[in-house]
Amino acid sequence: MDQEKCTLFSSGLKGAETSFGETAEKWGVKEVIYSFETHKLQRERNVILLSQEELERGDISMELASRMLNRTYYETKKIRKVLQTIFHMINGGHQVFVIGTIQDDKSVKGGTGWAVELAKMFNRPLHVYDQPNKKWFTWKNDWVEDEPTIEYDTFVGSGTRYLSDAGHQAIEDLFARSFKETN
Repeated sequence: MDQEKCTLFSSGLKGAETSFGETAEKWGVKEVIYSFETHKLQRERNVILLSQEELERGDISMELASRMLNRTYYETKKIRKVLQTIFHMINGGHQVFVIGTIQDDKSVKGGTGWAVELAKMFNRPLHVYDQPNKKWFTWKNDWVEDEPTIEYDTFVGSGTRYLSDAGHQAIEDLFARSFKETN
C-alpha cells in the first residue's frame, strides 16, 4: 500500500478517532472527517460538514438500530445525527477498523457498535481491536483473532472515546504493519 494514496474516514472525536487521525497524519495518509453543525470535534482537519439533506441519506430507524445493537436508543436529534454521520464514514471507506469492546452477544459496546453493524451490512472488511482482551479480531460471520493490515485505499478509523494505551499502540502498530515497506 502507498499511504499517500490512502484516505482515512472518521468523525474526529476524542479517543480512538483522534488517535487514528494523528497516526494517519504522521504516516502521510489523507484524512476526511465527517461532522455536522454543533458537533464538538477533537480534530478539525479536512472536515466535511454534512447538510441536513446529506445527513438524511444516512437516516435509519432508531428502533432498528436499537434492535441490532441490543440496546435502547432514545429518539434524540443528536444521537440520530451521530448515527447518520457514521453511515457516511462507513459508506466512504472500504475497510473498517474499530477500537472498542466486543460483547458476549458479538456486538461492540456503545455508539461504536453502529459502525460495526453498518460495516457488516455493507459487507466491508471489518476489524475490531478489543481493548479488554488486547487483541485484534476480524469479522468472518464470527470474531476471529487476527492481525490486520490496511489493504484498501479508503478505510475507516472509529472507536471508543475511552482509548487505552494498548488501544493507541494497536493503532500505531496497524499503520506500521501496513506501511512498513514504503517508509
